[in-house]
Amino acid sequence: MIPPRTKQFLAALLLAAVLLLPQGTLSAPSHTEVYGIVMTDDAKQLYMREKMQAFYRGTAETAPLTLPAGWTAEHEALGGVPVDCYMPVRAAHPRVLLQLHGGGYIMRLGAVHRALALRLGVLMNASAVYCVDYRIAPAHLYPAALEDAVRVYRALLARGTRAEDIVLVGDSAGGNLALALVLDLRAHDLPQPGVIALASPWATMEHRAGTSRTTNADADCVLGRGTPLYPLLQTGDYGGGAFARNDPRLSPLYADLRGLPPLLIQTGGSEVFRTEDEELAARAAACGVPVTLTVYPGMPHDFALIFPELADSSASLQEIADFVEKYMKEERPRSLLRGEGDAMPESDVSHE
Repeated sequence: MIPPRTKQFLAALLLAAVLLLPQGTLSAPSHTEVYGIVMTDDAKQLYMREKMQAFYRGTAETAPLTLPAGWTAEHEALGGVPVDCYMPVRAAHPRVLLQLHGGGYIMRLGAVHRALALRLGVLMNASAVYCVDYRIAPAHLYPAALEDAVRVYRALLARGTRAEDIVLVGDSAGGNLALALVLDLRAHDLPQPGVIALASPWATMEHRAGTSRTTNADADCVLGRGTPLYPLLQTGDYGGGAFARNDPRLSPLYADLRGLPPLLIQTGGSEVFRTEDEELAARAAACGVPVTLTVYPGMPHDFALIFPELADSSASLQEIADFVEKYMKEERPRSLLRGEGDAMPESDVSHE
């Protein structure tokens, strides 16, 4: 069971403002332009810690979600699942962004994740952005969230969206869910999305000593030791006790990843999930998945979500847009789209 005070904090965290960029700054920058706040390493670390402490104290400022100019919003049900849909008046590409939000499988879709999805949608010139409000624990344990994600994906295909036009994104627990989704699609011979982009994915439910779960516990100001979130890494049980923590259904780090679409993994140099994210990239590469791993020096868990005003966060979102542009301009073999065969493309793993 999750303590009520912890649940209240987690809900407040996602509803709190994260200094959203003004509406006029949501246009895509040039590839050489640096935008966002740039600081020295020491100043940046102090800034992030002070901001997280404001979250913990409940003194963070709040701000409403602002749509980019020329975008509209609708609330609908896809496959019976609540979804927020955002669309521009004009779109340069047919690509569709499908977001599976993070939050430890215990938090509902919030304004912060909507804002993140909108920024990405603008950067990649998406024709639509879908934010899935899937069922959450503890009322709904595994596989409730996965069932909801599958229903939404199938509904998009049924309405005429091409699978190869879908950009699947997920952060933290949403990264875990995104991998579970594509593995389920492969198992049922359904077409894969065009690309997958994961930010700080929760790749395993195990809490292993000697990994970044412990070595970065004091460095990660978002999810590390001393935060209300850190104990959940040890005691949280999305599987309801019915599965081992290293079961591939809960821990995609141990899944067979063959046949998945191009995969981008972003992680922070100081975050508690760094080890498992690196291991996930290595496993994907070994399975023949075109994978790029980028470690952002000195950054904590889910930094682009929590600190969108920083230049590091803007760079990470631009990297996702560039990754989409790289792989979704090319015609991919039908066998790869459907998860068949054992194609062995080259992988790109970058570190600090």
